[in-house]
Amino acid sequence: MNTRPPTLEEVAQRAGVSTGTVSRVINNARHVSEKSKRAVQNAITDLGYVPNTAARSLASQRRGAVVLVISSDDPALFANLFFAEVITGVNAVLEETDLHLMLLLAASQRGRDRFGQVLQSRGADGVMLLALKENDPLSKMAEDSGLPAVHGGRSLDRAPQWYVDADNRGGARTAVEHLISTGRKNIATITGELDTHAGMSRYMGFREAVVLAGLSDKRVAHGDFSESSGAAAMKLLLDDHPDLDSVFVASDAMATGALAVLRERGKRVPVDVAVVGFNDIVTAQHTQPALTTVRQPIEALGREMTRMLIRLLNGEQPTSLILPTELIIRDSA
Repeated sequence: MNTRPPTLEEVAQRAGVSTGTVSRVINNARHVSEKSKRAVQNAITDLGYVPNTAARSLASQRRGAVVLVISSDDPALFANLFFAEVITGVNAVLEETDLHLMLLLAASQRGRDRFGQVLQSRGADGVMLLALKENDPLSKMAEDSGLPAVHGGRSLDRAPQWYVDADNRGGARTAVEHLISTGRKNIATITGELDTHAGMSRYMGFREAVVLAGLSDKRVAHGDFSESSGAAAMKLLLDDHPDLDSVFVASDAMATGALAVLRERGKRVPVDVAVVGFNDIVTAQHTQPALTTVRQPIEALGREMTRMLIRLLNGEQPTSLILPTELIIRDSA
């Protein structure tokens, strides 16, 4: 005999409404029609559903705010258009709600302590985490708090329950396959930080493409996604591999730095060296030459993270998302 108690989803199915509507009825929220209330109440009675009192208590103590936590303490972070576009997406969705946005930079111990204080004091109703590195403690801190948490991207060491990510590996592979299709054989890469899921995935996409084509995967230099690191890595590649004829760069910011070095060294792009970036930030079409790049829907990443968190706050069980990427061909490759 099955004695398993009914779930929120089963109540919603019986009532013919969403799980979010069930949660709003249970928590006496506004903006629920009388018809939906009656349907939910009847379903609860029919199924013998017992609401989680702890969840109801938490819902009644909502702070009306969510926190976006970025694993960085670099003041130059906000000059990085990737993060600016993510925040734009987050804000676009929050404008349709009564929720406010808190922003926290938390790579240092001091930043992590501030995050811990927010969690302990229940200063936010939910958490969004971005730019986590391998073994980053922020993920476990959020998990242990019991607050709903959505990750932007994934970490290398653990798969979060709820995340929104882009197809980094597939996008990188497509970029390198494009270089191969144009006849390039001595292909280099400038990686992002390899202790991040995005950095490692883009590197693996590069390796897959060149190895499958029977080409060398040894022309590698490492960056940290910043423009300055892209310039430094490009110098190393030109010194160590003067025969290179193309380079896949794991971010547009680094590609901008690489293009500057190629001009300094008298290399014509794309005649001597073709360049492909990743992200398709706004400035990619204004570089000289305009940058061929892999477009990931950055603003959509912020929007979908926020929508997922709101669904969690409403008692729903959303599904994690992998957003598609697209190769945008311009003049640099």
